Amino acid sequence: MNLALLPSAYLGPVQYFQKFKNYSNCLIEHHEHLAKQTYRSRCDIYSPNGRLTLSIPLAHRNKRQSMKDVKISYEYNWQLLHWRSLESSYRRSPFFEYYEDDFRPFYYDKKSEYLIDFNDEMLQLLLKLLKLKSNYNITSEYHKTYENTDDYRTLISPKEIITADTTFELKPYFQVFETRHGFIENLSIVDLLFNQGSRATDYL
Repeated sequence: MNLALLPSAYLGPVQYFQKFKNYSNCLIEHHEHLAKQTYRSRCDIYSPNGRLTLSIPLAHRNKRQSMKDVKISYEYNWQLLHWRSLESSYRRSPFFEYYEDDFRPFYYDKKSEYLIDFNDEMLQLLLKLLKLKSNYNITSEYHKTYENTDDYRTLISPKEIITADTTFELKPYFQVFETRHGFIENLSIVDLLFNQGSRATDYL
């Protein structure tokens, strides 16, 4: 069975979206315990000063809380902060203006209560823009292991070295600030999209 098991992700990295291109079916985990410092609630973009991590603040939670129950905190306006960071990082990129109207509502209009819902809506938009099949499913309960499935729940993580994923082929592409800091690998999919436009799908 050509099935990939993936974590939920906020503007997941290029590695994450390659799985939607290369696997006929994807399954997204909704019932695991939320792990800290992962792509479930954060993403990395290319700012004028290099790699920048954007994190969604989460409401108070306990260690045993299921991913599907994790709520977003709106104690401060993180959405505006994230949008301004995306603008300052990609306004000069070739395709930011082409896509900005698609992304702006997530930072000005939407107030999702649950992280899983915000991530899923963003995922559906990204799959549409990348023209990738979106016939993924979500888990109905947690299982430590799955038969006949490639499990990327812990492998796609900022804590893991990228070469640990032997199915991911890393190739450089144009980045706005690469003359300052060089090519930065495996950033959020928006880095690829804003820099490559429709060619992003071919890169994957």
